[in-house]
Amino acid sequence: MTDENISGNPTTGQDSSRSSPSGTGHISRRRVLSTAGAAGAAGLAVGATAGVIGTTATTGADATALATLGATALPFHGRHQPGITTPMQSCGHLIAFDLASDADRRGAAALLRRWSRVAQELMEGRAPADDSGVARDAGPASLTVTFGFGRTFFARTGLEKQRPVALDPLPDFSSDALDRRRSDGDVWVQIGANDSLVAFHALRTLQKAAGGTARMRWQMSGFNRSPGATSHPMTARNLMGQVDGTNNPKPADEDFERRIFVPGGGEPAWMAHGSYAVVRRIRMLLDDWEKLSLARQEKVIGRRKSDGAPLSGGTETTPLDLDKRDGAGGLVIPANAHARISAPETNGGAAMLRRPFSFHDGFLSDGTPDAGLLFICWQADPLKGFVPVQRKLDRGDALSPFIRHEASGLFAVPGGCGPGEYVGQRLLEA
Repeated sequence: MTDENISGNPTTGQDSSRSSPSGTGHISRRRVLSTAGAAGAAGLAVGATAGVIGTTATTGADATALATLGATALPFHGRHQPGITTPMQSCGHLIAFDLASDADRRGAAALLRRWSRVAQELMEGRAPADDSGVARDAGPASLTVTFGFGRTFFARTGLEKQRPVALDPLPDFSSDALDRRRSDGDVWVQIGANDSLVAFHALRTLQKAAGGTARMRWQMSGFNRSPGATSHPMTARNLMGQVDGTNNPKPADEDFERRIFVPGGGEPAWMAHGSYAVVRRIRMLLDDWEKLSLARQEKVIGRRKSDGAPLSGGTETTPLDLDKRDGAGGLVIPANAHARISAPETNGGAAMLRRPFSFHDGFLSDGTPDAGLLFICWQADPLKGFVPVQRKLDRGDALSPFIRHEASGLFAVPGGCGPGEYVGQRLLEA
């Protein structure tokens, strides 16, 4: 976990849920099924949310229109897969699957073709013919589905020569206490939505669509602040109460694409416009953390808890003054403060787009909460993004005594697909 973790809009650190209608189209089948008297319904209105084009599903005059939160739909097709620069949703599921022992390249292609079709339908608010009805009354609620491949996927499908060097195993870190049963996997799926039932519906539908081709290896669920929960858009807080996600890279940054996405014409060619996701389950030792005084917590992080401003002064977005000293000559932001150690300027410019979920999975046998962060970070090359920062944190981060890295995964997430295509097609049909 780093000072730059994001909750909310991954490009601004703020909650975002607005969509501006400006067009028409077809009504979602799921909405037709759930709304009495929907004859003559109007359809999709095109809008934009934080730079991501979306649609708003509506019904006609005889039916009650969905609220903006439920109506917002995001496109499945595009240069990049959804769920990377998409504004952060309020709930999500992370799932890893292992291919069946008899599944080959052809079977994997059929699976991704099937999953891509289902993901498109769900993101548009349409339900499969044999749908369970779990999300019958809801719109798409900003649903996104993202697919990635783990290192072992390539050997299982006979595509070892196409495995990216960037998928080499992450190095061991001294702070790791990893459960291998909840780590890695052949295929990774990320689901996000602004409605819990919509997110669960997607999870269940994709699980069933896996059929006998893949079995679930592990699954984790998380949450964030709901859009509109605060009086004005603001950076969300993690379960330690810290403002979390202030300095995420932004699409307006000159080097954003270079840092986050694999360029076209790079190697391997099938990863063009894709990204690499590092996934970590980080348990927070909240009982120990909450025993610290406010002043001590702020020294550990290097920022004020009230508003996220650096201890060196200013507002939340004021750059850290790493050289500032107090009256006694000591560093205002301590040498081992989390904000200092994770800052790009202290890591050779290493940066990654952080887009996590918080989690709470009940309580352990000793009564301590099993809660923390489902850390997800995106970068064009993990050896230039996650790894150098984590190595430095591993050597002396003041936050380390209060967290445990319990699961880990690294996945190659291909670029987006166009209409009539499926995710991973350039790899599986090369």
